[in-house]
Amino acid sequence: MRKATRTPAGEVLTNLMLDLFRLNSLVLTAGDRLVARLGLTSARWQVLGAILAADRPQPVAWLARDMGANRQNVQRIVNDLHEEGLIAFKPNPYHRRAQLVVLTERGQQAFDAAMRLQAPWINALSEGLSVKDLTTVHQVIVALRAKLENGQWD
Repeated sequence: MRKATRTPAGEVLTNLMLDLFRLNSLVLTAGDRLVARLGLTSARWQVLGAILAADRPQPVAWLARDMGANRQNVQRIVNDLHEEGLIAFKPNPYHRRAQLVVLTERGQQAFDAAMRLQAPWINALSEGLSVKDLTTVHQVIVALRAKLENGQWD
């Protein structure tokens, strides 16, 4: 059996992806520490942000899709947020069982508090990195995500 070989770009992208996995783990851990005193986790903070980023109230399945996450995991987090009074459910006029998820005032306050902590943290983290380099990395990530979402890897 022949061993598959990577192109030079494939080799570099493999190394980038391995570092992205490591970075993702570190970012989630740092985020958890950053917002722990607010009673949040990175996952809860991300769901609150997805609710806010939506142009209108959405059901859990749509939030999960927009986040690129598993619906069951988002549902579990939404249930926890609901128990803590950070989100509420509204009737969905288009689907009786798929309620719409909305932030409560308490949820908005928790998200705002998290973002006040995030600003100095992200500013310190970005220190010494050029806007140009960060923009390039972002463009590459967006392009790779689009390829994966569109199935352009078959």
